[in-house]
This record gives sequence, structure tokens and C-alpha cells, in this order.
Amino acid sequence: MGHKVSPIAFRIPHVKKWTSSWFSKRFFAQNLENDVKIRDFLKKRFKKAEIDQINIERTMDDIKIIIYTAKPGLIIGKKGQDIANLRQVVIKRFLNNKTKLEIEIKEVSQPLLSAQIVLSKIIIDLEKRVRYRRAMKRMLEQIKQAGAKGAKIKLAGRLNGVEIARKETLAWGRMPLQTIRSDINYAQGEAHTIYGSIGIKIWIYRGDIFTHSSEVVINSNSNKKK
Repeated sequence: MGHKVSPIAFRIPHVKKWTSSWFSKRFFAQNLENDVKIRDFLKKRFKKAEIDQINIERTMDDIKIIIYTAKPGLIIGKKGQDIANLRQVVIKRFLNNKTKLEIEIKEVSQPLLSAQIVLSKIIIDLEKRVRYRRAMKRMLEQIKQAGAKGAKIKLAGRLNGVEIARKETLAWGRMPLQTIRSDINYAQGEAHTIYGSIGIKIWIYRGDIFTHSSEVVINSNSNKKK
């Protein structure tokens, strides 16, 4: 039997960092639940903004949410009005009125090297009834042109509406999953089609990281050293 291990969790804290940065003894369960709900809410609200990841930092009375996205203009809005409205909505739904909330938007310089953004693009293609092989080959070619050293896309389900579900995998380049210093970006999700749900997994190998996790800049090109 194979041992399925998340490529991101396997590399924490060596070359990857936690997406939530806080410590609490009394309110651990409550804070964890709020983090999950906030991330789900933001991903659904800004589905077209191509969000890479959402980091949450907490102190005693302050919360900072950092959103990495390929299209920051869809979140910021004109003159930052959408950010102010978003701050009020998040405080009203998930936090206390006494909590100070700061929302920071950072642009992803190379979106095609982000597995989460590539995942969202494939989901949109499959839900628009694009042929799965065409979607996989086109996305793999774009990842290759973006400067990745390897990539793998795996689909599972009733592909093209066939009666029996099956798996299809398309890969290119290297994928050193057992090397801890390798910078592998991973994401998984589902595309909801008229034939049912199709599971999607994305691996993108962006090079090696030889610095400590505290010195790694998220979403930076792994071939460059600080």
C-alpha cells in the first residue's frame, strides 16, 4: 500500500511555513475554527481573484490576514473601498467588535507556479465542459513556460461523462517528493460537473531551497536565494 503524505506538511518547518501563526491555550479550538471559516469565506467570495493562499497572524487583540492573489484589483476595489467593506463583514461574522483586524493584499508575481491558482483554472475549465485532456495539456505547457522544473496533474472521476470512473495522470519534468529541500507546491480540490465531482491534484516542482524556513519568502522564485 502507498503512503500518502502531503508534500507541504512533510516540509514544515524546513522549507515551508505554517499558514496560521499564533499560539493559544484557552481558545485554541475556537481560533482554529475561525481560521477555517475565514479562509472558506474568502475563497468563495473572491473565487475569480485566483487566490494562492491566506495567512492568518494573531496576537492577544489583533488579527492580521494576508491574502496572496494573482488579481489584487478584484479584492481591493476602487480606492480601497472593497477592503474596508470586507473588514467590516469579517469582523461581524467571525470576530468580536473589540478585535483589531488588518487585511493585507500581496500580488503573486508568477501565478502559474502556484498549484492553488492552477487548480482554480482547471476547475473552471472542467465546469465549462472543456475536454479534460485539453485542459491538462494546456495547463502543463503553461507551467513549463513559467519556469517550473516539473509538474504533475492528476484527475479522478467520471471523465468526459463515461459510466465507469477512472484516473488520468499527466506529468512532465522532475518531481523529487522525498527530498525535503525541494520546493514542491501542492493543491487538491474538486470540480463539480453535471456528471458528478472530479477530484484534482496538482504538484509543481519549483527548484530547491537551501535556506532556513525563517528566511524563505512565500511565493518567491525558489531558484533565487535571499
